[in-house]
This record gives sequence, C-alpha cells and structure tokens, in this order.
Amino acid sequence: MNKLELVNALKKEAKISKAEAAKIVEIFFDHISEALIKEERVEIRGLCSFYVKRYKSYMGRNPKTGEKVTIKPKKLPFFKSGKELKERVDY
Repeated sequence: MNKLELVNALKKEAKISKAEAAKIVEIFFDHISEALIKEERVEIRGLCSFYVKRYKSYMGRNPKTGEKVTIKPKKLPFFKSGKELKERVDY
C-alpha cells in the first residue's frame, strides 16, 4: 500500500473528501517526522514504534579502490513492529 492508496482507504472508510483524507495522512506523517527529528520515540500501541538510532564514526573502505575512508557519525530512523501486528501477519 502506498500513500495514495492509504488516502483512498481513509476517504472510503471515514466517508470524507479525498482532500480531507490527504490532509489527515499528511498531518499524521508530519507529526511522526517531527518527533523523530527531535529524537523522540513514536509508539502506536499494537501496531509499531519508530525511533532514531545513532551510529558512531568508523573506518570503512571504498569498495572500488579499497581505500580507507572515515564514515561520519549518523542518525537513522528505525521501525519496530508491535506484538499485535506480528500476530496478525503470522496468523
């Protein structure tokens, strides 16, 4: 399912206009993104949680040349499925 399909499903279920459904989905994603930017954990009980994982700087290699390069520290978003979602998928 992509974003447009989600908007259409919300429109159909809630019996609202496509523009209203798109705005709701946009607000939802924006708030999750803003929380992750602030490095806050987002938890949707029974479904999933999102969090930011920090990586330290390390020495890596350029795969083409084999030359050593320093990889800068970084932060990446992570998704972890909830127990109920796991059970629903693996029924």
